[in-house]
Amino acid sequence: MASFSPSGEPAGVPPSERLVSLDALRGFDMMWIAGADSLGGALGHIDGGPVARVLARQLDHVPWAGLHFEDLIFPLFIFLMGVAIPFSLSRTVEVSGRPAAVARIFRRAALLFLLGVFYYGGLSHPISDVRWAGVLQRFGLCYLGAGLLFLYVRPRGLVAVCAVLLVGYWALLRFVPVPGIGAGHYAEGQNLANWIDRRYLPGRMWDGDHDPEGYLSTFPAIASCLLGILCGLRLRDGSIAPRRRAATLAAAGAVLLCLGLLWGIPFPIIKKIWTSSFVLVAGGISALAMAAFYLVIDVWRIRAWAAPFVWVGANAITIYLLCDIVDFGALARRFVGGNITSWLDGMRPGLSGLAEAVFSIFLCFAVARFLYRRRIFLRL
Repeated sequence: MASFSPSGEPAGVPPSERLVSLDALRGFDMMWIAGADSLGGALGHIDGGPVARVLARQLDHVPWAGLHFEDLIFPLFIFLMGVAIPFSLSRTVEVSGRPAAVARIFRRAALLFLLGVFYYGGLSHPISDVRWAGVLQRFGLCYLGAGLLFLYVRPRGLVAVCAVLLVGYWALLRFVPVPGIGAGHYAEGQNLANWIDRRYLPGRMWDGDHDPEGYLSTFPAIASCLLGILCGLRLRDGSIAPRRRAATLAAAGAVLLCLGLLWGIPFPIIKKIWTSSFVLVAGGISALAMAAFYLVIDVWRIRAWAAPFVWVGANAITIYLLCDIVDFGALARRFVGGNITSWLDGMRPGLSGLAEAVFSIFLCFAVARFLYRRRIFLRL
């Protein structure tokens, strides 16, 4: 297995090529993956007025069309996976050659896919009930597709492939008729992506007869990863001044966001089928976030505040798996339960649930710090 440094690059990458901001933003993102559900649920039950209700709504997925903060967490992680690729795979090619880089891509993609199957219960259920599509599985497939494209296609070609994936996906959903329904429908259960899941996707699906990580929507998700690769190429370009890199990235993010919002008028922004407009909006916001983190952390070198996020970002997949295996909420209740719960709820109904959610996130940070300080990193 390849050994990865804290920033996600292979061991041996020169320190000058490592982006602390990449680890920090990945950790910031993973914090919400690990604790957003409990935090959003707690805010939804607290008697905190309109502000708490707005925050709770933003920490929950939209039912179908539209966009909340929670809907940006998954695409941001795929985008950041793409940002890391030019740093990691370029070094692998320089040291060991392209065949070794290809082997590494297939190995890592396979391991991510298998970890995804394990995360959703592994083989503890009959084969017909195994969830073959999932978050980690999509990570693996996006890494496989985008990584191979990075090795064999020039940057301008990557832009063209990204455009073909997004326009081609729109054309399929717009013009290919769904049996018994017709073409150009984007409602849940009535679109081509959901129909393909219903007809061809084996195993257990997240939404009954279709899955948000199904077959067809994986192709625009690869485009999300390609946008990250283009971002990483810009950040790795030593011929450009760091401040200009950040400014260029922010400008590109703003353009992507505007294009996505405009495209979202005829082609709705829908995370569950990863519409092309969703890719552009999420990619634009991801680029803006990356630009901000890069400017503050790697250019201005204001880093102390980001240390907890770096701890998590260095072991993001480990923390993700631990949140499924370890019940951090139950551990948190051991510290904020009993009389403390009564006291907090006496101050404001539902406050104990918020305290429990915050403390569970604190425990994730504590575990991540322990692993980081002892240089224990998941190897893929």
